[in-house]
Amino acid sequence: MEKTIITVVGKDTVGIIAKVCTYLAESKVNILDISQTIVSGYFNMMMIVDTGAMTKMHGDLADELKALGEEIGVVIKCQKEEIFDKMHRI
Repeated sequence: MEKTIITVVGKDTVGIIAKVCTYLAESKVNILDISQTIVSGYFNMMMIVDTGAMTKMHGDLADELKALGEEIGVVIKCQKEEIFDKMHRI
């Protein structure tokens, strides 16, 4: 299993989750855990996904998610679990 952390932040609009999840399914990325909230009209989602079955490179996934975010008006960031853990270690 190759875990990756994906975050999505921006103004809430219809279809954000659907578009992100459709892209992930088409890329053979499995969603392991998902949390989303909307506060004062701002959408925030964090996903833990398994990229083990994915055929593209991790950098391509991150670039394509970033482009998708720009298309739908949100910021999407994607980090491998080990990098995320090291950056957030106290």
